[in-house]
Amino acid sequence: MEEFKEYGYLGVFLVALLANATVFIPAPGLALILAMGAVFNPFLVGISAGTGGAIGELSGYLAGFSGQAIVERSDVYTRIKPWVEKYGGWAILVLSAIPNPLFDVAGVAAGIVKMPMRTFLFSVWIGQLIKMTLFAYAGKYSIEALANFIK
Repeated sequence: MEEFKEYGYLGVFLVALLANATVFIPAPGLALILAMGAVFNPFLVGISAGTGGAIGELSGYLAGFSGQAIVERSDVYTRIKPWVEKYGGWAILVLSAIPNPLFDVAGVAAGIVKMPMRTFLFSVWIGQLIKMTLFAYAGKYSIEALANFIK
């Protein structure tokens, strides 16, 4: 944690970007955001992580947009794709705002249905800002509560 601390908000941005750029491979990004919320200003951690996370999610979107998606036959994809087609950016916003290991499938679906990249990126950015800021504040207050409990 101490080594990561020296990278500041740029480090938070990069961790979120890399954690969200992995398609279908879980990365411990949210745990680090939780911890960084206790070290730095949680609002700025949320902005840094939300922006990095949104850019990282472009990997799934681009995989779908290019037509190289292998998820089209999965049950999760067949459930999520109609939501993305019907609700567009709103579905992406909601799905990216909740801790959801299946969001990569939604990104692929958005690419496959050719959702405009600007719509996808804006929606996922707002959703990531919400999620990452909540995790950062949870980290700040859980560490404070633990410190008060130990006293």
